[in-house]
Amino acid sequence: MEKLNQQEIQGKMKELSDAWILKGESIHKEFLFRDFIQAYSFMTSVAFVAEKSDHHPNWENVYNKVNIILNTHDVGGLTNKDFQLAKEIDQIIKSYDNIN
Repeated sequence: MEKLNQQEIQGKMKELSDAWILKGESIHKEFLFRDFIQAYSFMTSVAFVAEKSDHHPNWENVYNKVNIILNTHDVGGLTNKDFQLAKEIDQIIKSYDNIN
């Protein structure tokens, strides 16, 4: 697993929804849901995908808000695994309605 360079990262950012933000060596996205149950359901869906790919997000949940930060600790930056998980998260979020 190789750390991506800045040119590769910029190219991969174009493949994600606009809400993903590059901050240093990580990509970040905030999700707002109708309520805690919807937020927790989303986190559960992401957890199954993350476990299957053996790549786990850094995240925080407060009531209806979920913040996700992705990077690959082993290489100290971003890899293809981060962008693949971000794409899968973008697909999961499409199945949720009534998102704030």
